Amino acid sequence: MTDIYTTPLLTARETARYLKMPESTLDTWLSDNSGASLVHAVRPERRGWPRVPFVGIIEAYVLRTLRDELGFSMPTVRRAADLVRSEFADAYALASERIATDGIELFVRVADESLVRAPDRQGAFPEVLADYLRYISWDAAGAPERLRLPQYPSEAEVVIDPRFGWGAPVLAKSKVPVEAMVSLWRTGEPISVVAEEYELPADVVENVLRQAA
Repeated sequence: MTDIYTTPLLTARETARYLKMPESTLDTWLSDNSGASLVHAVRPERRGWPRVPFVGIIEAYVLRTLRDELGFSMPTVRRAADLVRSEFADAYALASERIATDGIELFVRVADESLVRAPDRQGAFPEVLADYLRYISWDAAGAPERLRLPQYPSEAEVVIDPRFGWGAPVLAKSKVPVEAMVSLWRTGEPISVVAEEYELPADVVENVLRQAA
């Protein structure tokens, strides 16, 4: 069974491509040697081989969303992560359901399930928006188990699930790797044939291919 913390699934280049972010940025996050890394990597078996475990994929997705889409500074994100670490001895803070936001402040759900602001630990009762978390599925223990890639159409959900495809994006319903669909199309098959093969509408297949390619 794949261990989400220790099994390397993807290279930095693959991870950056799937998460639609610069590889150089991800490399910086993965190379953080501060002792409290926000995005975790493991030692690859050989140079150029995968070094990003599933938990690192989730951390990178959350960090990219908080920083680039919601506009939080790195110091603010670090304070929220540090609060999770101190409260729960959890090194993988960004892969936790406990960090939430209302779009203005970052909050952490502490042990008594109340929300406190990350910068000053003051209690708060905001209308918390967790849209970025809705793409992550969690297991019963609160660990991440699947990431839906938001750039793909909802009619054909594409996910990264460590149980299937060895970390490569797969169609959630059939578990078929997206790359298999792309490969069929690149052999010269028309979109209509690819759509029939995977039992999807042609416009959905065209959208999936556009995003994947």
